[in-house]
Amino acid sequence: MTRVVVIGDLMTDVVARAELALARGSATPARVHTYGGGSGANIAAWLGVCDVDVALIGRRGSDINGRTREMELMGYGIDARMVMDQDRPTGTCVVMVTHKGQRTMLTDPAANAAFSPEDIPTDLFSPDAHLHVSGYTLLNEGSRDAALAALDLARRAGMSVSVDGASASPLKRAGAESFLEWSQGTQLLFVDDDEAEVLTGREEPVAAAKVLTAWYPQVVVKVGMEGALWCANGHNEVSVPHAPIERNVDGTGAGDAFVAGFLPTWLAGKSPAEALTAGTVLAARAYANIGARPDLGES
Repeated sequence: MTRVVVIGDLMTDVVARAELALARGSATPARVHTYGGGSGANIAAWLGVCDVDVALIGRRGSDINGRTREMELMGYGIDARMVMDQDRPTGTCVVMVTHKGQRTMLTDPAANAAFSPEDIPTDLFSPDAHLHVSGYTLLNEGSRDAALAALDLARRAGMSVSVDGASASPLKRAGAESFLEWSQGTQLLFVDDDEAEVLTGREEPVAAAKVLTAWYPQVVVKVGMEGALWCANGHNEVSVPHAPIERNVDGTGAGDAFVAGFLPTWLAGKSPAEALTAGTVLAARAYANIGARPDLGES
């Protein structure tokens, strides 16, 4: 099985779910929970419970959150290559969920923003491995050089490479042209429909995917509950519906789970339809799970 090397962020997610409409300037009852997070770490965790040989490269603080988060990674069977930052805490994401399920995220990358090329263990880069770069690492100015260095190492090693678009808002702030330039040479791009529109200006996912194949040989667009589609060469297109979601408990991390479901099937040389289906199946499992990571009790 191909080893997957993930370059990405490690975070602590503080999730506050309001039980009533938000009372501006006053108090609103809510349920608050803390989980391990970070898109890169989430993808690695989902890969780990799927018995994929996976390594995560990143940076954490020397605080208790950092130690806890790294212990969690080891529990998923991840080869965690985390550099400990003595000056910055582990990153934190505050997720605010309204009583209607609408979600807003406030992110402080902290130690993730200091991730540097010197933090990258070169022994993980070999022709028989695959590199996945979390888009947040590219979009964050502090960690961008490390992401670019990893992409260069992977190309020189003859590795296959994938990258994701992270999130529409930071992608828009960085600019489509810049992201396309930073991620050039990547074989596979993962985006959702909002990110695809930011990169292309096309609202229709299929049209956006076809435009993006001018930069990437293969493009996967996640279209929420409608499923996902794959496109190559500007005209080859495959789409699948979303796998049934038995319990919609928490959609946090579903996009990361989709990537983790798609990659092993794609790397095994299976058809795009099989890889898309595997992605939606794992995403459906994420919807039934509290937090962005898989429940180790169900692994």
